[in-house]
Amino acid sequence: MKEVKDSIITMTELVLPNHTNQLGNLLGGQLMHWIDICAALASSKHAQRICVTASVDRIDFLHPIKLGDVVTIKASVNRVFNTSMEVGVKVLAENHTIGIQRHTNSAYLTFVGVDVNGKPVKAHEIIPQSYDEKRRYDQALIRREKRLRLRES
Repeated sequence: MKEVKDSIITMTELVLPNHTNQLGNLLGGQLMHWIDICAALASSKHAQRICVTASVDRIDFLHPIKLGDVVTIKASVNRVFNTSMEVGVKVLAENHTIGIQRHTNSAYLTFVGVDVNGKPVKAHEIIPQSYDEKRRYDQALIRREKRLRLRES
């Protein structure tokens, strides 16, 4: 068994011109790429093995991220099931010139740890400690049940 805090990964990226659209906003696909990498690292850190993306539950775009913003992406494992684990990701964007930081995105992804043959492997259990970790742990089960219902329909 492992604790949530042991799976935390924080990435920082600078939004450059090649990351933006014609409006000077970060491309959604670029952000999704960064989110997927950060979440994969968190799941791999927890599982101590290569983990692959099984699904992207949702990515909420709350505010645009602008050219020149510093993006901080924080991911951690919310809950482990059998071979799969849900990873929660929070994205913050900061404009250093005016000192404003905003929560711009949230995302939930599911990863599966695999062996050298690419076969799923049972994941270590996770122990939530704080109130927020326990809340995310409980909510992860609700999201999983919803994902499974949608898959059946």
